Formats: sequence, structure tokens, C-alpha cells
Amino acid sequence: MRDFLPYADPRLHRPAAPVEAVTETVRMIWDEMVAVMDAMPGVGLAAPQIGILQRLAVVDASDKRGQAVRMANPEVLHASVKMRAHEEASPNLPGVSAKIERPRAVTVRFLNEQGEIEERDFVGLWATSVQHQIDHLDGRVYVDHLSPLRRKMLVQKSAKLARGR
Repeated sequence: MRDFLPYADPRLHRPAAPVEAVTETVRMIWDEMVAVMDAMPGVGLAAPQIGILQRLAVVDASDKRGQAVRMANPEVLHASVKMRAHEEASPNLPGVSAKIERPRAVTVRFLNEQGEIEERDFVGLWATSVQHQIDHLDGRVYVDHLSPLRRKMLVQKSAKLARGR
């Protein structure tokens, strides 16, 4: 399995390229991403996190697992006014987390596994994870939602923890 890019890697901080079509290669990348996400364990993964600079994401916030939604070129069409705070983390910034407020529900359009355009509503943890992954596809990490000082503190703490390993 691929390694997670460290937070300082510039590839994590620039937008990923759109996917032209859902091909067998894209499906293989999605399968690898689901395996990585399940191994973390996490509720979502964006391709740039593992060095693949394409607009691909997987999300599985189900209780049982095995319900992963595979998305290419996801975009939020509508976001609820009601917000939800959730403790977020990223394997690209290990050992730290922060409470981030995001819309509680979103409607997202994406290319699905069949290569068809799909619109789907996500609520709660599913919505949080989808938005978190879209941030990664746009070159943003969850700490970008924090004040510069708080972000710097978390990045430094993560780096210190990594050195201690």
C-alpha cells in the first residue's frame, strides 16, 4: 500500500486534476483507497493523501463498513445552513485533531463507479467526511479551517510526535 504524504508535501496543498472518465485504472485506485481507508481505520480518503493527484475520493461512515461510496470529481451542489461540529483528523498530520464546524448535510454531484453522474445527499458524519475529502481534492487540509496560530500549533505538535517515533 502507498504511504501517506506528509503535511509539508506541496502536493497536498494544490488542487487535484479532474478525472476524464471512470476507467479500470480508476476502479483499481478506488479499491486501493478503500483498503487504505479501512486499514487506518478512517471514514474517508482522498487520492492526493496517498500521492495520486486526481479528484478521486472514497467515503464510508457506515457502522458495519463495506458501504464505501466511490466518487470522481465530487462537488457540493447544496449545503445545509445548520452546522455540525466534529473532531477531525488526517493521516497526513498524525497524532493531532481539531473540532471543525461544517454544514450538517450536503448534496454532492460526482461520477460514480459506473461512470455516471450521480447526485446524493449526505448527512451527519457522511457529510463531514465528504466535505473533508473535497477539501483535500481542492488542496486544503482540515487545519486550514483553523486560525493561523492554532494551525501552526497542531502542525508543530504533529511534527514533534513524528520525530519521537
